[in-house]
Amino acid sequence: MNLEVTLEDDRWQALEPLARHAIAEVLGYCGLEADLCEISLLGCNDARIAILNAEFRETPTPTNVLSWPAEDLAADLPGDKPRQPKPDFTGEIALGDIAISYDTCAREAAEAGKPMGAHVTHLIVHGALHLLGYDHIRDPDATLMEAVEVEILGKLGIDDPYNV
Repeated sequence: MNLEVTLEDDRWQALEPLARHAIAEVLGYCGLEADLCEISLLGCNDARIAILNAEFRETPTPTNVLSWPAEDLAADLPGDKPRQPKPDFTGEIALGDIAISYDTCAREAAEAGKPMGAHVTHLIVHGALHLLGYDHIRDPDATLMEAVEVEILGKLGIDDPYNV
């Protein structure tokens, strides 16, 4: 896969290998050839993600992960699987961008008593699924997305993050 990683925070040194592994599993689950897919990932801190959250979601507070899909692949009917992305004229599939904040991830992992790596992997899976049209605004879509996350995380050896 073409994964472009930008680290704005030096604490994210382990982000790229975690992301590659998690995203490869998501792409495989969705039946996509990883070598054709393109994603940009920004590892940042709370100050930066708060700016992005304010700019794109009009919520001027930090969050754990943000995603910007290259294409709207959302299902028309609640609870249906999203549409498959199509390659462009070069044969590549541009999926979009993800930003993840170290500060929020570390705080959430500590509060939940989870290993940081497991929590970050969950959030990368979550963000990648957003790029592929999964969402959690409508209840049936949230149910589907959560089930897909749990299945993918299970394949990665990570316990169900929703079963707390």
